[in-house]
Amino acid sequence: MSSPRRTCPVCSREIAVVGGRFARHDPPGRRASYDLISCPGSRRSAPLLSTEPRLFDPEEPDMKGQGQLF
Repeated sequence: MSSPRRTCPVCSREIAVVGGRFARHDPPGRRASYDLISCPGSRRSAPLLSTEPRLFDPEEPDMKGQGQLF
């Protein structure tokens, strides 16, 4: 299962959000040396979504043929 992705506020790349924080990632572009450098937006708290994602829409009618389980 993949993590949801949001835009990093520093480098504006689509980054995975894990545990409410942006995942560690490199800044955009090529590196000039072999040193590993993380983007300043790495591990920063991700803003909350305005609406929570829903698995099912409560206003959507049941599908035809679907019966009660119990």
